[in-house]
Amino acid sequence: MFITFEGIDFCGKSTQVELLQNYLINKGKKVLLIREPGGTEISEKIRTILLDKKNYKMSIESEILLFSASRAQLVREKIRPFLDDGYYVISDRFHDSTTAYQGYGRGIPIESVMNINKVAIDNTVPDITFFIDIPVSVSVNRKNLKHPNELDRIEISKDHFYEKVRSGYLQIALQEKRFRVIDGTLNIAEIHNIITSELILFEKKELV
Repeated sequence: MFITFEGIDFCGKSTQVELLQNYLINKGKKVLLIREPGGTEISEKIRTILLDKKNYKMSIESEILLFSASRAQLVREKIRPFLDDGYYVISDRFHDSTTAYQGYGRGIPIESVMNINKVAIDNTVPDITFFIDIPVSVSVNRKNLKHPNELDRIEISKDHFYEKVRSGYLQIALQEKRFRVIDGTLNIAEIHNIITSELILFEKKELV
């Protein structure tokens, strides 16, 4: 089963990814946890380039192609082989991030983004996607708790950019039945319980 987590930066998804991983392992499942960009030797090298603040001159076209190159490698080297071997694959971000960030956020035409995504992932579409939704004001407050040196090239983006990204995610959620929108302002335990409940419901439907 392929499970992805999405959301604007500082929404808390990485915490929920780890909690779900532990939950599934305790259930006796085989689990592979990956992050984007990254997850393979090649993809991690691309991640370093993408998130380095020194690369502020990077064009939006270079950005989307680098994200997609990292993803294409991850899909073929890790995601597909582990799914074929019976693993639950949990990814901290996937192609919906590109649609939201580079499409709705940066302004690359959505049709172009969709075409690039298709090349990168082919038919490897998540079974279920958890979108941890928070207002941009909450993201900003959480970001302000970080030291500036801890922030990457994407995280230093302006508030209006994140407003467009969040709006994009909500648009995607309306179009994709696999999306589960979760209130990210709830406490950590409540969010985790919602996620596990949704997962149980999904798996029951798949068995019918």
